[in-house]
Amino acid sequence: MAAELSAHHRRLAQQKREAITTAATELFLERGYDGTSLARIAEAAGVSKSTLFKQFPTKAALFEAIVTESWQRDAGDAAARPRTGDLRSGLTAIGHRYADLVGRPGMAALFRIVIAELPRFPELGRMQFELGKLPYFTSVQHYLEAEHEAGNADVPDAVSAANQFLGMIANYVLWPRMLLTDWNPAAADIHDAVEQAVQTMLARYTPARRPDPKPER
Repeated sequence: MAAELSAHHRRLAQQKREAITTAATELFLERGYDGTSLARIAEAAGVSKSTLFKQFPTKAALFEAIVTESWQRDAGDAAARPRTGDLRSGLTAIGHRYADLVGRPGMAALFRIVIAELPRFPELGRMQFELGKLPYFTSVQHYLEAEHEAGNADVPDAVSAANQFLGMIANYVLWPRMLLTDWNPAAADIHDAVEQAVQTMLARYTPARRPDPKPER
């Protein structure tokens, strides 16, 4: 019984946490980061102020949680890095996970908040980069380095290669959404964008095939 109550309390706490972060994201977009109070977020989330302050004692801590959870949701963390051995398969898995991640409306909303508030609150941009973008980018960089070390890819500069790969996908899936409110490409078009990015990477970074030795006469 105690275990069931404990599990119930954890589920309830998680539900309240999700309600808080959802309400905060919506209010930050509507009123701006500076114009949104924790008390207003608690009201919109349907929780008491004491419940909100218990989980997020400051507005910065709340924004930090939003950034971290947005980038880690689904398969955005380093633990999702594929095994080495098949460059095409690995890049395809990374590419589709990244497209799913940055294609969520919540991700575009997060970028809009940061961009709108950056002049007054540069720390928000730092959070977005250091807690979200950088860890994800680093996981892709490490994957490419591992394939290079294993001889499955010729990637002398994994930083540039990771930038190229993720940039090709984000340029189709995320950035148009920042300016075009009706940008909603079909799943097949997103799939094709990822596949084209994979093909470009393979053309650039597949190791040159060594010629077969000449048969002895």
